[in-house]
Amino acid sequence: MRWWEKNLKPNMVKIHSAEELVCSLQNAGDRLVIIVFYSPGCGGCKALHPKICQLAKQNPDSIFLEVNYDELKNMCHCLNIHVLPFFRFYRGSEGRLCSFSCTFATIKKLKNTLAKHGSNRCSLGPTKGLDESELMKLASAGELSLSSLRLPSLKEETMEDLVMMRSMELSGFFDKADINRAHVEKEGALL
Repeated sequence: MRWWEKNLKPNMVKIHSAEELVCSLQNAGDRLVIIVFYSPGCGGCKALHPKICQLAKQNPDSIFLEVNYDELKNMCHCLNIHVLPFFRFYRGSEGRLCSFSCTFATIKKLKNTLAKHGSNRCSLGPTKGLDESELMKLASAGELSLSSLRLPSLKEETMEDLVMMRSMELSGFFDKADINRAHVEKEGALL
């Protein structure tokens, strides 16, 4: 068994594609999600792995998504992951809470972040997950199919707003036209 496959806990999930990452984030609800970016050839990642497994065991309500940089290099580049090991924290409608690189020497940073964000919370609104710009990068790189995404409805709302504004403008235009027509008819009657 390879080091990155040892001692995995039930709340540690291996990610095999961008689609799987996006779906895992969207389906996590209000649970704290920690994405762990690692490489099998990284000494720091190997040294930190047992501690991450221990933290996963101590935080059973959190989800640890394990991303193998070597297998998903294109996806990691789209997400601007260039240093390993690297961690990102997400929760519900808050989306990304924080992200940082951490080594065995700075494991306290990871523990403190888990303590800070690990308490149960309820957030209002849909789960955010990755930023829309990250989703678009992944889609343009061929890592993700836009048709399978539940993108935030910002574009739809914006389009609705534009249609509403246009309809109000047209309404105002027709009101003015009616006033002008009435004025012209009145002037014509006076002549």
